Amino acid sequence: MCAIPLVETERLLMRGWTQADFDAYAAANADPDVQRFLGGPQDREQSWRSLAAHIGHWQLRGYGQWALERRDDGRLIGRAGLWNPEGWFGVEVGWKLDRDAWGHGYATEAAAASLEWAWRNVDVDRVLAVIAPENEASLRVAQRLGMHRLRDDTSSGGPVVIMAIARPPFQERNARAIVPQSS
Repeated sequence: MCAIPLVETERLLMRGWTQADFDAYAAANADPDVQRFLGGPQDREQSWRSLAAHIGHWQLRGYGQWALERRDDGRLIGRAGLWNPEGWFGVEVGWKLDRDAWGHGYATEAAAASLEWAWRNVDVDRVLAVIAPENEASLRVAQRLGMHRLRDDTSSGGPVVIMAIARPPFQERNARAIVPQSS
């Protein structure tokens, strides 16, 4: 079983998922604004499967999306990390935040930490972000991360912009591991 590592940023704990996260996760997934660019609102059953997929992704790939816990109050505010299900475009960095967490820089902070973790722990030469063209906020996050527009695509069912960032030339693969979260 793959232990989901704990990554700490200035304001966030990026950690593994727990059963206690489900109600907050399902509430965010039911919010039409939060889910606007992610296929629309999900009911609790769909949210359960979605959460299980994120946990399973860690088991199958050795990387995935972390639960984002705000350090100052311990509240789950979303998810961020790496994603690459079967048939996807490649390793993607992605983020999703509760509506009241928008506009505070959490997405950029979590995505930057995810990229740093990827360069150290995943054998990949570039990381993508797959973003709906109308999602201007996420496009700005990708640009702040140093990503550039690779191409537009419609093969996933709708139009998306594929942004990309290459592994920094000075970054060694597997330079160090992040300490795993204790069970």
